[in-house]
Amino acid sequence: MLRLAALAGSLGVLSACASLRYYAHVTHGEGALLLHRRPIARVLRDPSTTPALAARLELARQARRFASQRLGLPDNRSYTYYVDLHRPYVVWNVFATPRFSVQAVTHCFPFAGCVAYRGWFSEAKAEADAARLRAQGDDVWVGGVPAYSTLGWFADPVLSSMLRWDDDELAGTIFHELAHQLIYVKGDTAFNESFASFVQAEGLREWRAARGLPPGDDKAQAMADGFTRLVLDLRERLKALYATGADAEAMAAGKQREIEAFRQRYARWRDAHWPGDRRYDAWVAGPINNARLLPFGLYDQWTPAFALLFRQGGRQWPAFYASVRALAKLGPAARDARLAELVTPDAAPG
Repeated sequence: MLRLAALAGSLGVLSACASLRYYAHVTHGEGALLLHRRPIARVLRDPSTTPALAARLELARQARRFASQRLGLPDNRSYTYYVDLHRPYVVWNVFATPRFSVQAVTHCFPFAGCVAYRGWFSEAKAEADAARLRAQGDDVWVGGVPAYSTLGWFADPVLSSMLRWDDDELAGTIFHELAHQLIYVKGDTAFNESFASFVQAEGLREWRAARGLPPGDDKAQAMADGFTRLVLDLRERLKALYATGADAEAMAAGKQREIEAFRQRYARWRDAHWPGDRRYDAWVAGPINNARLLPFGLYDQWTPAFALLFRQGGRQWPAFYASVRALAKLGPAARDARLAELVTPDAAPG
């Protein structure tokens, strides 16, 4: 439902952290991945490799080659290795907000900048961190992550947690993570994720065409976009509520009313536009708090701007990347202003 793979790209695995214990944990976690990775070519030659695993790894290898040869993405050793994790996720991210705020409790790292979560290679450690934050009165959510990127500092492997996805998601994730290696702006999650998400989507379109496959089914994306808009609307309503300055009791009651109203809006939207499709029902029925809303909107805020830049560059990757690098060199305010100009209705290809 929510693709969180790239969010972990800013994990801070390489960074000195305020907590030496946390630094030791992520260093050990990353080291374990490097220790256990095996070249995909060797895994494919191994007689003990099952046909199902071989097929998935061969697809990943082809997508990796396509990324560099056709999409202009880095040609390095990333995603040429495989690691069997023996667990469902590689990382668990802990998101937190104050009780009456939709602003994340951020964590800052020298290389990645400030991000809206903290990642743990151990689910138990993530839950312990979450419990600590809850005890402080924060809203907290813990989300498992199937893949992440070290932004090119290490040769990131294909992980067993990635192989549960369908072919498009597996190939697209490789495109997405390599895009982070190509261009990354410290501390600007919306820019980084929107850029990588556009590369993923356009890369998948070209990947399918090159393999003689029909265009992908847009239904799932359209439904995801609609659901995201509903969640973002809830976040804006909560933000307005918290800005009223009401007392804690009134805001707590108002918060629950807004969440329940969101559930009712969701049911009407689902029945009107997607009758019979209940893929988001479990999410909506589960506990909802400020922290659980944080990941929404991070991946697609500026994707229309990047789509326009791609068209303006004649749909040529080198020209597109040059335009994106020019944006990346701007200061945060100027960059956001330029992106906002690109997504206005009267913006037209040059």
